[in-house]
Amino acid sequence: MARGQNASQELSEVLNQLWSLDTNRLRPGTDYIISLQGRAGYVAQGSNYARDKARAPLFSYVNEDKLKHIETYAHFINLLDNYEMSTAESETVTSEELQENRLFLDAILETDVMKFAHKYLMRKGQSPSDPGQFKRQLYDIWFRLYDRDRGGDQDSCGFEHVFVGETKHGQEIMGLHNWVQFYLQEKHDHIDYKGYKARDNKDTPDEDDHVLNLQFSWKGLVKPVGGTFIGVSPEFEVALFTIIFLMSTEKMTSVVVKVDEYVLELVVYRHGRSIGTSFPKLLSSNNRDL
Repeated sequence: MARGQNASQELSEVLNQLWSLDTNRLRPGTDYIISLQGRAGYVAQGSNYARDKARAPLFSYVNEDKLKHIETYAHFINLLDNYEMSTAESETVTSEELQENRLFLDAILETDVMKFAHKYLMRKGQSPSDPGQFKRQLYDIWFRLYDRDRGGDQDSCGFEHVFVGETKHGQEIMGLHNWVQFYLQEKHDHIDYKGYKARDNKDTPDEDDHVLNLQFSWKGLVKPVGGTFIGVSPEFEVALFTIIFLMSTEKMTSVVVKVDEYVLELVVYRHGRSIGTSFPKLLSSNNRDL
């Protein structure tokens, strides 16, 4: 990706196109309700203790009919139980799970969000024009297994890390940057939301915001801060992070963009031909005049 303001400006324009095409995005206050509660505090490095600044869950309501009946969400949810939690455990992909991966990709490739992303990447010379080859490219980026823990086992992939979450040696949460997974894990009492993270009043979130920095514990382990979109569709996140991944050859790409009313830092780490991790950081919101 070209460096500097022009790259960020072009990327902002592309991502705002994706935003406007994301008709499967759920609406705050209508399709879901969140309760931000208190601002989370400091967590010492390596500690799994965090003061709880949120007595109630983050999500007080989600329209589950939409999660079940919008095809991309339904196929996405089918993938969430396909992975081992620890990076030290090899992943075994069954034929049924392979089929679930393909059905998810087929579903998102039918959306206007992914069609726009494909056209943009073709124009930039980063993706093949053939839809089948583009699907294989997406498969490599998101579902190809690799050795994250350097123990010789194929124990991770981009999709697992970003959307499902995993643990390192049973001591540290890695990834888990997806709101649907957060909601479902919270519903089953696996996640305890501790509060939102904000540096100052500029990035203090509202309950209708679509991007949040959160602190939470997951199965007893604390994540001091994790950035996540809220309410957006799976295809929006796949499209956005695929574009950033393919438009850069750097090991780590960080770009500041303005999407809708949000100023975001979007971060993508590369793991060979695949995504190592990707997530948003909310820098400020309600910036409609920027």
